[in-house]
Amino acid sequence: MDYVSIRVSTLRGDQKIDFNAYIKINEKMVLYLRRGDSFEGDRLKRLKEKKLRKMFILTDEENSYRSYLQKNIETAYDDSSNKDIQTRAEIIQGSQQSNTEEVFENPENVESYNYAKDAAGKYVNFIMSNASALGSVMNIENADKNIAHHGVTVATLSIALAQKLGINDPKKTQLLTLGALLHDYGHHNTTLNLSQPLDAMSPEDKALWIKHPTEGAARVQDKKHFDQTVINIIAQHEETINGAGPKGLREKDQDPLSILVSSANAMDRLITFEGVPKAEAAKKMMIDHVGKHPLQHIQFLNEILKGL
Repeated sequence: MDYVSIRVSTLRGDQKIDFNAYIKINEKMVLYLRRGDSFEGDRLKRLKEKKLRKMFILTDEENSYRSYLQKNIETAYDDSSNKDIQTRAEIIQGSQQSNTEEVFENPENVESYNYAKDAAGKYVNFIMSNASALGSVMNIENADKNIAHHGVTVATLSIALAQKLGINDPKKTQLLTLGALLHDYGHHNTTLNLSQPLDAMSPEDKALWIKHPTEGAARVQDKKHFDQTVINIIAQHEETINGAGPKGLREKDQDPLSILVSSANAMDRLITFEGVPKAEAAKKMMIDHVGKHPLQHIQFLNEILKGL
């Protein structure tokens, strides 16, 4: 039998699957979830705890899987559906994470990039037009410290911050979101342990960290389908307004949307990779990052986290 891989990040919600899902153990395919069951509850949690990124389905069931995805996403974005906001948020968050992973793995694929770009615009509308959406997405724990999941969280915080700043132009918010989703492309397939404070990194780890924005941007600079704003965000997301970032750029030399993503990224680095509770992250950022990010950004991020 022939199998094709599917992303675990796409398996969200309470919708029953109409295909069999397998995991690979010692080169053998083992049935994990039968047709007619769903991935809600502990089943998905166990997969994430094992840091399993992909499962497998039979090739002749690929159309059933794609129908499952489409139905899930359409239901999640439908404000009139009977799904609760948490279920909808989990489906949409998983979809955004999957889109990010797809571009990370296939940056040369124009169709994947454009799909992620279109979906980023829809995600902006979901977060901005649903009062409970922000908190529902932020409640989804990034248990395995996945950089694509981190990208979704940074995108979510960036959208909320842009809304606070009065940035509502659809083109800008779409590119802001796409750039935030893809900002850590330089960490894709990295050997660096990201779950440590920057000041605790060894010289070797710090060197890898310093290079990742420039290397990530360099990998896609020749891809004509990549928007320059997105490339700027990848290249500049670790920069600070006082010039203390890897490239030494000051505020006047940075893309304005990169500055916004940098603030959101610094906040989620504390939460996701350094284990700082959300309730304490803003205070720690105010103390440790003062002068590195616009004070208004830190204040607004504090308000955003308090409202979760």
